[in-house]
Amino acid sequence: MRKYKEDLKNNIAVANGFEKAELVFKNARILNVFSEEICHGDLAVNNGTIVGIGSYEGVEEIDLAGKYLVPGFIDAHMHIESTMVTPFELARAIVPTGTTTIIADPHELVNVAGTIGLDYLLNATEHIPLNVFVMLPSSVPATPFETNGAGPFLAADMQPYLDHPRILGLGEVMCFPAVLSADPVILDKLTLCRHTLADGHAPGLAGKPLQAYACAGINSEHESTTWPEALEKLRAGFYILVREGSAAKNLHAIISGLLEKALPIDRFLFCTDDKHLEDIHLDGHIRWNIKQAIDLGLCPIKAIKMATINTAQAYGLKKLGALAPGYRADLVVVTDLGTMNVEQVYQNGRLVNDRSWEHKPHHVIDPRLLNSVHLQALTSEKLQLPIGEKDHVIEIVKDQIETHHLLESLPGKDGFFIPDDSYDKLCVIERHRQTGNVGVAAIKGFGIRNGAIATTVAHDSHNIIVVGDNDEDIL
Repeated sequence: MRKYKEDLKNNIAVANGFEKAELVFKNARILNVFSEEICHGDLAVNNGTIVGIGSYEGVEEIDLAGKYLVPGFIDAHMHIESTMVTPFELARAIVPTGTTTIIADPHELVNVAGTIGLDYLLNATEHIPLNVFVMLPSSVPATPFETNGAGPFLAADMQPYLDHPRILGLGEVMCFPAVLSADPVILDKLTLCRHTLADGHAPGLAGKPLQAYACAGINSEHESTTWPEALEKLRAGFYILVREGSAAKNLHAIISGLLEKALPIDRFLFCTDDKHLEDIHLDGHIRWNIKQAIDLGLCPIKAIKMATINTAQAYGLKKLGALAPGYRADLVVVTDLGTMNVEQVYQNGRLVNDRSWEHKPHHVIDPRLLNSVHLQALTSEKLQLPIGEKDHVIEIVKDQIETHHLLESLPGKDGFFIPDDSYDKLCVIERHRQTGNVGVAAIKGFGIRNGAIATTVAHDSHNIIVVGDNDEDIL
């Protein structure tokens, strides 16, 4: 408290021009997200805070020579686990692209490891050059018939975390049928978090069920795959998170509809949800969402607002998302708003460069987080799928995470399914408690040939998922 008071006194003196700022960006084009203007001048930073815009002197001065200063980008909803790296390594990948803040939902980690996993995430996101806020997973397990590793994460388990300064509220409420039926377990969680925020997850929900879902106090929704769906959810009062990740690519549909309708963008935010590290290295992170929206015809200033102040205001991040006095000095230097080429990133007033990653914080990892795969011996008999005249098939939808349910005649031999050029075999193998349970289905549209691929990162219960065209490679 004492340091805050001293810093505040010093910042007021600097803002008044009585003292030099620690850092001043000279000759900048400064994006004002409130007036939607580009202002020419200096931006002064002191104690990690923006203290003034106008004409200032600094102990250190950087001449931007007309380059743009924009606020650091915010990812409104993501799962760190999908990047398959630690938070520190994620920061190393995304901060140089302009993302300075993320809002993470660790329901993958909590499904597998429970509160041990949540504690790890909170500890591992301290003292890294990235602001990490966290939503408490609402749907662990995601559905009643799934077998996760940690068991249920109930309202009583959430209670101790509500006072944590980086916990913002309730994570995506995935089991919307439970909400619609007023299931007491989800009602306990919604009641506990009634004074915070609650993220939504309701693909395809419409009409009165959507009204009931909104009535439960859920604020945002990131599962819209079409403009009509997004518009109906917008009209119901939701913030619309425009998702562009590795598998789910919804930005084109939603931004195109937004432009056609010429609606205000205040309730629209950007998120990645799940984006793999290789895609981040190839395209960037939230910067890619901004650039894609600009390429579709959205005004660059409005696109940047969707990645900054809109998200900050939606999630109550009062000192983030803008370049104005009193706001945190998370800044991005951009050479051109049309191309969104990021030249430099400042986090809390400090330049993020190679030296930022030299001192990796040491976080003790609970040994219970390790060696989490426990399997019984597998045999080819467990991979057999009996077939009839018509059988259930999962069809992949390109660039989406939803699938189609088909009934089709499957190829086979001796009454059992045999993959061919059109159909592969999908197996889900329980990996938490050595039950030996295996689920088998036919999948269409994957297209693997002469092999198999497996992962333990498998939303949302994270059992082992294997896809292949022959049992030998699957095993």
